Amino acid sequence: MAPHDFWQEFHPPGTFAATGEFTSFYVAALEDGRQLRLPIRVLADGDHALASLIVNQASFAVLDALAESLAKKIRPMSIDVVAGLPTLGLTLAAAVAQKLGHNRYVPLGTSRKFWYRDELSVALSSITTPTQQKRLYIDPRMLPLLTGRRVALIDDVISSGASIAAGLHLLTACGIEPAAIGAAMLQSERWRESLAALAPQWIERTVGVFATPILERNAAGRWQAPPV
Repeated sequence: MAPHDFWQEFHPPGTFAATGEFTSFYVAALEDGRQLRLPIRVLADGDHALASLIVNQASFAVLDALAESLAKKIRPMSIDVVAGLPTLGLTLAAAVAQKLGHNRYVPLGTSRKFWYRDELSVALSSITTPTQQKRLYIDPRMLPLLTGRRVALIDDVISSGASIAAGLHLLTACGIEPAAIGAAMLQSERWRESLAALAPQWIERTVGVFATPILERNAAGRWQAPPV
């Protein structure tokens, strides 16, 4: 597949083998069986890899389906307002808010506007931009939209848990305890340790549309999920 062909369409259940060995793409499956091909990104050690999702490069149809699936999962939690994490989480958060029938959402950001306050920010790191030093901010004018409300904190992918942890640090410092954490993809199980270190309830409040494992290179040079 050409790089720009990924994330453009869902395929019917059973179109591709969803277990076994993978070469250029990993097959992720939604709960209804629809399949989405994701490119495989090799990690620094050369022997492990991850399936990748760049949600703002997805087709509108794929984004719409992911947002609908995530909204369905968090709808029983009676969410009043959605907060989105930058950068790619903002695309999904806005779509989820619309699916929930909301007329707006609250974007968190890494760009400091002159009216922002430093005490309403935390350090931010990401698995995709590990060397960049950023801070996560909340617009102080947005706080009344979140205070005393049932908030869902949304990112596109939860992997190491670092970005979600930063969002939780920021919101809880503002007196806001999210009722739900959501993502399109839960990437491996590493995020569980990060969230458990903050508080045990965060793991049970976290939902994703689909999950993907850390892949291992086998003797044939192909990729496979580790044994359960």
